[in-house]
Amino acid sequence: MEKTNRQNGSIIAIITMMFLYAMISFVTNLAAPIGVVWKNQPEIGGSNLLGMMGNFMNFFAYLFMGIPAGKLLTRIGYKKTALLGIGVGFIGVLIQFLSGMPGGMTGFYIYLLGAFVSGFSVCLLNTVVNPMLNLLGGGGNRGNQLNLIGGTLNSLTGTLTPMFVGALIGTVTKSTQMSDINLVLYIAMAVFACAFVVLTFIPISDPEIGKTTVDTVFEHSPWSFRHCFLGVIAIFVYVGVEVGIPGTLNFYIADTSEKGAGILGNAATIGGFVAGTYWLLMLVGRFASGFIAGKVSSRMMMLTTTFVGMVLILCAIFIPKDVTTSMPLFTGSSFAMTVVPVSALLLVLCGLCTSIMWASIFNLATEGLGKYTAQASGIFMMMVVGGGVLPLVQNYIADNAGYMISYIVPLIAMAYMFYYALYGCKNVNKNIPVD
Repeated sequence: MEKTNRQNGSIIAIITMMFLYAMISFVTNLAAPIGVVWKNQPEIGGSNLLGMMGNFMNFFAYLFMGIPAGKLLTRIGYKKTALLGIGVGFIGVLIQFLSGMPGGMTGFYIYLLGAFVSGFSVCLLNTVVNPMLNLLGGGGNRGNQLNLIGGTLNSLTGTLTPMFVGALIGTVTKSTQMSDINLVLYIAMAVFACAFVVLTFIPISDPEIGKTTVDTVFEHSPWSFRHCFLGVIAIFVYVGVEVGIPGTLNFYIADTSEKGAGILGNAATIGGFVAGTYWLLMLVGRFASGFIAGKVSSRMMMLTTTFVGMVLILCAIFIPKDVTTSMPLFTGSSFAMTVVPVSALLLVLCGLCTSIMWASIFNLATEGLGKYTAQASGIFMMMVVGGGVLPLVQNYIADNAGYMISYIVPLIAMAYMFYYALYGCKNVNKNIPVD
């Protein structure tokens, strides 16, 4: 009987962690479509750089919270850390909701604060969910399987969020306000509130392993390993690529000026669904990689996907926007084959490439680290800030030189990751003791 109760509690805990995994992507992916609304406000004047600032603030929080979140986990436990993350997430979304009341630049600054607070929440939840699913699965293949399933749910909400917001907005004009997407924010706050209540009553036991190593002083550090150091840079640029490609693409499709893609009708709706299709392909890629990861090395998958990614981006940059194709998209009233630039389709296909990169880089960068792996994980969490920095740089270029030219940023990042998979991932510091 006691064993059955433990199993039931474990199943509920797993479902809850899966739910939180999905919420991470939901909160993160609100930034780009909401940015479409803010960039078209008269005070901001269509600036893509300022439109991407919410995304930047969301990821900027990782720089401050990456390592502290890990230490917090060991001091107050998994459940309390998760509850704290959920509570902070509710506050972050609430602040974003309140930003629509004053409007103008005052509202914009309040929105950025809300995005920053939401970033703290997502960082805390990320710190809890990955190791907790691994532990609930008993480690090994079962633990990895649960994380892959969680990653699939994460990609699913990443797919639906820009689509849902885009469908609510339709076509963005200067009169479009944050109040037009209040439904999304109501849903987010309701989900956080429900998750907090449910998790409060779910028993989650904290593992003993790893608690005693937090303050241990090692002779070396992850920075002592060249392949780890280069891997940290790869994680930084990877998250920038993952976020920058669909985020800027959403801006490009939704832009009804001459700089935009030239979409007629509900441009913001179509832009949201184009970006959502990118995340859908990431879901497909993650799901498929679960079947081939045991037979194909992380290095080979990285080499293949970064090379293909570079080819896709290069073609997207040079193909004129009047060269078009059709994609099945929601146009505001129904699904239909919709004409979009070929460049947009090529960039969407990059989602298949980026889907395997986080896991592959992490595996390559931590190989042979032994006791330094936990420290490296905290550093990697900080480097998620790349998802705020690179898209900001990319959209500065988009403002001044054009949308497609701005994809030189993810192109260079892809080239670096190709180099890392080819040469940089080799462990040349095998003489450092890791036991």
